[in-house]
Amino acid sequence: MTTAVGRPTDAPADTGDGWRRLSPRMLAVHPVMELRRLVFPLIAVVLGLRSGNSGEGGWWALGIGGLGIVVGFLRYFTTSFRITPTHVQVRRGLLRRRTLTVPRDRIRTVDVTSNLLHRIFGLARVTVGTGQTDKKNDGVKLDGLSAAAAENLHRELLHRPAPGPAAPAGGPAPAATAEDAPESVLATLAPAWIRFGPFTLSGLVAIGVLFGLGSRLVNEGHVDLADVGVVHDSLDYLRDAPLPVAIALVTAAVIVFTVLASTIGYVLTFWNFRLSRHRSGTLHVRRGLLTTRSTTIEERRLRGVELSEPLLLRSVRGAKVLAIATGLRVGRGADRGGSILLPPAPRAVAVRVAGTIIDDPEPITVALVGHGPQAARRRFTRAASVSTILILLVLLAVLLTGTSWWTFGAALLLLPLGALLAADRAASLGHALTGNWLVSRYGSLVRRRHVLQNDAVIGWNLTTSMFQRRVGLTTLIATTAGGRQQYAVPDVPEAEAIRVARAAVPGLLDQFLAG
Repeated sequence: MTTAVGRPTDAPADTGDGWRRLSPRMLAVHPVMELRRLVFPLIAVVLGLRSGNSGEGGWWALGIGGLGIVVGFLRYFTTSFRITPTHVQVRRGLLRRRTLTVPRDRIRTVDVTSNLLHRIFGLARVTVGTGQTDKKNDGVKLDGLSAAAAENLHRELLHRPAPGPAAPAGGPAPAATAEDAPESVLATLAPAWIRFGPFTLSGLVAIGVLFGLGSRLVNEGHVDLADVGVVHDSLDYLRDAPLPVAIALVTAAVIVFTVLASTIGYVLTFWNFRLSRHRSGTLHVRRGLLTTRSTTIEERRLRGVELSEPLLLRSVRGAKVLAIATGLRVGRGADRGGSILLPPAPRAVAVRVAGTIIDDPEPITVALVGHGPQAARRRFTRAASVSTILILLVLLAVLLTGTSWWTFGAALLLLPLGALLAADRAASLGHALTGNWLVSRYGSLVRRRHVLQNDAVIGWNLTTSMFQRRVGLTTLIATTAGGRQQYAVPDVPEAEAIRVARAAVPGLLDQFLAG
């Protein structure tokens, strides 16, 4: 017997044996999505043939556009799905029919996403995560359910009673305060958090994307940017200006654009952010302005949390919280992969939320054991070595190409900057065992504090390089099925690494120890 998913009145009828199609409103969306994929061929046809027969170019463009519309319609008519008590099945394809079946007990996450086009037509895309964490396996996608049907499917697949008592990581499940309060809100976006947007540097990604798109458009359209008035005048001005002035102007322009793009990106990604805990044992994250996204994570899949503090964000006392859980696509990054539990926010808020998620604030604030002077010395040695090599390369370029000596003088600043970075990296090193948690912290450009359940550790790796061996240090790596799957305690004394491993998971390492 097929378990029916609640659907609105405009939902299509079953296609047989419980198979159902997507919402018919996707007939207005799929062709547009296909045309978006064909935008560069269309530009190439229209602009590439502009010097020839314009009528022929128009017919080519019309043919490509018609092909995109046909493909969009075929996607609707060749896709169907059904939900049974034990499986989620999706069937698609015209010449080669494929049926993708996912056992419901393998479902780890459910994402409901609606971009601007989807929202105009009241639609949503549901992605069912099955534990694949690489870029090629994104789970089962149902692109084109009505918003109501998507929410019903979202609740049905994850808001279900687990076999036996389900408790969140780190402690007992919180009791509901009232029957009419199925979830408790852990955090919501405060408008003041937008000030952290410029310090995320997400605008650099936008610069790269725009540069790539612009380059492709220029190449496809055979456009010479030097002939464009604004670009031509700007290049002439920079060419005539002294080199330091030109570099300063370009740097200032990049900084201004990055700040603006990062702030806009923060608003678009995290507006209406809301983190809540459902009494059925799930964490629910909702966010987005133009494109809304809802992600649900089963707490029994949660293995810990990560407190992430990038250098610029840390300079304004900001941090973000990520989930260490099985089934999240960490290979795509925190924002796209769904592991982010709190966007860049005040560090005090991040600490509170992280402690609330694992029901134990102590691992987030516990004082860490330092790794000693040998570990700190290794950071200074690395920084000095890298800085010296770069300075010698700059000196070689000055001698061989006649570059101004001020470039070499500027390169000498790498030594004090490297020393400051090394000092910060040394201060970041630390670890602790508290309760049922292994805590590790390291990094400077991105300082990460990993809080991992001891019970989630399925193996240990102790790696020692030639340079570590000379000073009696090793790197202890805890392997787990969740998150990045490997969490390191770097450059720790060998005796301390063994002590931590044996105390965290008694008996796991003993069989490999001699004496």
